[in-house]
Amino acid sequence: MPEGPSILILKEEAQQFSGKKVIEVSGNSSVDIQRLKDKTILSFKTWGKHFLICFEDFTVKIHMLMFGTYRINEKKENAPRLHLGFSSGEINFYTCSVKILEGPVSQYYDWSEDVLNENWNPKKAKQSLDKIPDEMICDAILDQNIFSGVGNIIKNEVLYRCFIHPESLTGKIPSEKIDELISECSIYSFEFLYWKKKFELKKHWLAYTKKECLRCNLPFIRKHTGKRNRRSFFCSNCQQLHT
Repeated sequence: MPEGPSILILKEEAQQFSGKKVIEVSGNSSVDIQRLKDKTILSFKTWGKHFLICFEDFTVKIHMLMFGTYRINEKKENAPRLHLGFSSGEINFYTCSVKILEGPVSQYYDWSEDVLNENWNPKKAKQSLDKIPDEMICDAILDQNIFSGVGNIIKNEVLYRCFIHPESLTGKIPSEKIDELISECSIYSFEFLYWKKKFELKKHWLAYTKKECLRCNLPFIRKHTGKRNRRSFFCSNCQQLHT
């Protein structure tokens, strides 16, 4: 599943079509995509893992789900979920969710929840975590209404950086460690973005998919954790379990 930084890269790559008129629309989406034809794209926005194509009175929301991809100025062999053609270029989305949001896009999103947004509010994240003391931190950190844009890679890397066991209960983690975790969710997301652009993201992973803890030289525990049942990679020696 593409995480927030990857969607921000998509936004940057799509800027060539901002202010352009859509002259061709096709795809196997079940929504009324033909209403996009002859409409001008006002802007592109992102909220976490959502890519937003903004028109005058509605917005197209693209969610890549687990296996979504896109191509700009080229096609894949399989049929796109949504194809947008312009006078010079095209953008194609595959294996994704396409929805139309009516009216101003700002009514649907709280930009202060997005760890990559200039309006990101860590104090609000802290307040939200305080409301779910019995939830495992591995689940809380993937809550898109708290840490919009954070996915499973970022989850594993941040918990490893902060020496926190993924099955720790949010309310049992010391306040200063929660503050550190909140900060690292944004810091690591920007580092992810930087490394992704340089095509060197994987070489910076310290926990995700790794077999051994570099700090302790002990095998990582690899298991599905929490109610979200997502993969966690952690060291039971240096990542403290708070319960």
